[in-house]
Parts: sequence; structure tokens; C-alpha cells
Amino acid sequence: MNSLTLIRNIRVLSPEDKGTLDVLIAGDKVVAMDSHLTLESELVTEVDGSNKLLMPGLVDSLVHITGGGGEGGFHTRTPQMSLTDATRGGVTTVIGALGTDATTRTLPDLLAKARGLETEGLSVYCYTGSYQLPPRTITGNVTDDIVLIDKFIGIGEVAIADHRSSQPTARELMQIASDARVGGMLSGKAGIVSIHVGDSPSQLRLLHEVVEQSDLPASQFYPTHMNRNQSLLDAGIAWTRVGGRIDFTSSTNAQFIYEGEIPAAEAVAYCLQQGVDAAHLTISSDGNASLPVFDNQGRLVGLEVGQVESLYGAFCDAVKKYQAPLEKALATVTRSPAEILGLAHKGRVEIGCDADLIIADADSLAIDAVYAKGRLMVTKGQPCVKGTFE
Repeated sequence: MNSLTLIRNIRVLSPEDKGTLDVLIAGDKVVAMDSHLTLESELVTEVDGSNKLLMPGLVDSLVHITGGGGEGGFHTRTPQMSLTDATRGGVTTVIGALGTDATTRTLPDLLAKARGLETEGLSVYCYTGSYQLPPRTITGNVTDDIVLIDKFIGIGEVAIADHRSSQPTARELMQIASDARVGGMLSGKAGIVSIHVGDSPSQLRLLHEVVEQSDLPASQFYPTHMNRNQSLLDAGIAWTRVGGRIDFTSSTNAQFIYEGEIPAAEAVAYCLQQGVDAAHLTISSDGNASLPVFDNQGRLVGLEVGQVESLYGAFCDAVKKYQAPLEKALATVTRSPAEILGLAHKGRVEIGCDADLIIADADSLAIDAVYAKGRLMVTKGQPCVKGTFE
């Protein structure tokens, strides 16, 4: 493998537009960016970036890397994520989480899967806990998990406004958020609380109660699935007005849309039109979660699986279908989640940042190449590195 890659004459979106530059990758870092770089060595691989865009690799803040689902019985447990499920769609950083099932899906298995995916080329972090409170942990408490286990950057996805949640009180949520916050402070991590928001009319009421009754800021909580319906989306916009950040889910199906779910791309465009700062907006895939399909009598007739690749599709739709500004739409899947999650070396094309990069066609946005920590993972739109069992 060549140790140096020089991408020439390419328009750089960091996600802000930096114009046309040459970009040098050495090892796993971006080490130089300039209008014209001169470097002659047999160790250099040159890539022509003419008529292409160079963008940060996507940061997916919620993926069920060990599989999800299971609410329809053991046979409805969804499969684990594979390496190319992410890289084909330009995703180079994922945050693994448990969901409803923290019995047959466990935190040790989550950590093992994270380390396996990282060996294969991705950057992977995790949340301790799951839907339920009191939280499942490895060390015995949330603070210790975040401080002592390198992969854990927060807790989640803790469920509220959902019949599958443990129906937490404000006091219970306050306590685990405080534990996560202290754990983050002591370890230099985000200590974020990822919140699964269901379709109950209570929406974000519990989060507002916690913020009003405690010293915790709204930014401590990171509610997802906020595009379930227009009412919840508007409640999310109100949450951003008090300093909160909100996340939309890109994996969906025709039934969800028919029942009122707003496509993530449309939700982003709508929020930007309402004046919400892109730094407060993100999209995640909810990859490998189950997407149930019911008949007209409410009987489960099938299951679809959330796709990590849908994240890049949502970004493209936001720009091309819903006319969201390119740089702001890109921020919602790169810099914004990286900043919320405390990953300063991710989500940007900057000197010193990780060389997680996407080369895409300037007009169609079709992916041509993907680099993860400087390693070429996708070329000519097809994976050139596959997972161990792919």
C-alpha cells in the first residue's frame, strides 16, 4: 500500500466550500492542502479530482451494528452490519447502540463488534445502556463505563414517549444524564444522552421537565427519530430554540411515509427554512434496525431492515430534491454530528483531521471513492475492501 495519496485539482467541501485545492493524505491524516502541491516520490499515488467534490466521510450517530428488532419474536431479530454496508454509502464513522433488546443483544457483544469493524477499517464508537432504565452497563454504572471504556462516548438510545420504554420519570432521566455528563467531563468525551423518541403525544415533554428542574443543559440530550410526523418535527424545532440538537432518521419505508413520517431530507430542508442552525441538525441511518410492515388490519406481515447507505441518499435528496444548500446539508451528516459527539478529528476536511474522505461527482453527487483513515475502501463506486466474512 502506498503511504501517500495526493488528490489534485478537486473542489473541497469541509463542509464549507474551500474552493479547488490539492489535498495530501499521509497515513491516516490529511497533512497538506494548497492550490498547488509539489511532491515527487515513488510512494505517492496521484488522483485526478477534476470535476469532482472532496467531502468528509459521513458520521452516522445511530447504527445497530449487532442487529436490532426482535419485537415480533426471535425470528425478527435483524442481522449485524457489515463493513461495506457503511463504506458503500460513504459512512466512515459509526456509533453503535442497543435498542429494545438488551437481553439477547448485549454490551460486550456490541463492543466486540465495534472492535471488529474498526480492525476492518471503520472508526467505531458506542453508547452504553439501551432503551430501558435503570441502564444496562458493563462496570456497574454509567459514569464508570464512559470513563474506563474507550469506545463508550455516552448512553443510549434511552427511550421516551414509547410503549417499549421503561416509562422513565424526570428524576430517573436526570440521574443518568448527570452520570453521563460527569463521565464525559472526566474522560474528555461528549457524555451525550441519545434519546429514542416514540410516537406518543408526550413527545419531548420529559426532556423539557428535566431541563427546567435541573442544572442540565438541553444540549446534554440528543433526541432522534424527530421526523416521525409534522407535530414532532415542530416540537423538535422548539427544542432547538432552547439550545437542543435534534436528529432525523433516514431509513424508512413506504408505510411509514404513508402514515405521516417526513423523509429526513425534507425535514432538514424544512428546519433550515425555519432558520434552524445546521449545527443543531443531524441525520442518522438507524442502520440494521427493523422496519415493520403491517397489513390493513394491523398484523405484522413483513420486516425490512434499516440501511446505513440511506444516510448518503438523504443528504443527496436534501440537496437535489428539496433544494437545501449543499454545505448546510453536508454539515448535518458530517461536522454537526461530529461536534455533538465530541469527535473533533472527524466530520471535516482539514489539516490534522482523519483522512475520512468521499470523492463524488460534482453534478450527480454519485460516490466515486471513499477513504477511511487514509485507506481506500471504495473505488469507481464499488467496495475494494470487504469485511472478513463478506
